[in-house]
Amino acid sequence: MRYIIMISALLFNACTVSVETGEDPPDENELQTLLDDWHQAASDADFERYFGYFQSDSSIFMGTDATERWTIAEFKPWSKPYFDRGKAWSFTAEERYIYFSKDGKTAWFDEALNTPNLGPSRGTGVLAYTSQGWKIVHYNLTVPIPNEIVSDVVQQIDSVLTQQ
Repeated sequence: MRYIIMISALLFNACTVSVETGEDPPDENELQTLLDDWHQAASDADFERYFGYFQSDSSIFMGTDATERWTIAEFKPWSKPYFDRGKAWSFTAEERYIYFSKDGKTAWFDEALNTPNLGPSRGTGVLAYTSQGWKIVHYNLTVPIPNEIVSDVVQQIDSVLTQQ
């Protein structure tokens, strides 16, 4: 009897998104593929494909520098020269976790990235399900700092900021 209750609970939880939205649950593999292709578009210097993954020109991209908080309308002209040279940047996800809202219309993720220019990095983001499919609403790129050196990095940041 205990096993029947456990199996029933698991089946109920697995079907929750489907029941709440009346639709099939979101497909994590679809978002894995989307995010991989989004990163590949930058590596291929495919400007239109890369920016086509964002929901709108009001979506947000946050870079590694404290000054790098752009709407996509602002990020496009900043990044265009990188795309024009034939290769923007190369990010490869080594690990990624994706989560969905209960209604299945919003997803958020975090990913460990391998990058040739930044080294190990991390991206976090939010996607929304739209009439055109899944679109990136917000992305934040960071360079994780090991705790062992964080005080040194904080001092370096403070030094740079006081010189400005």
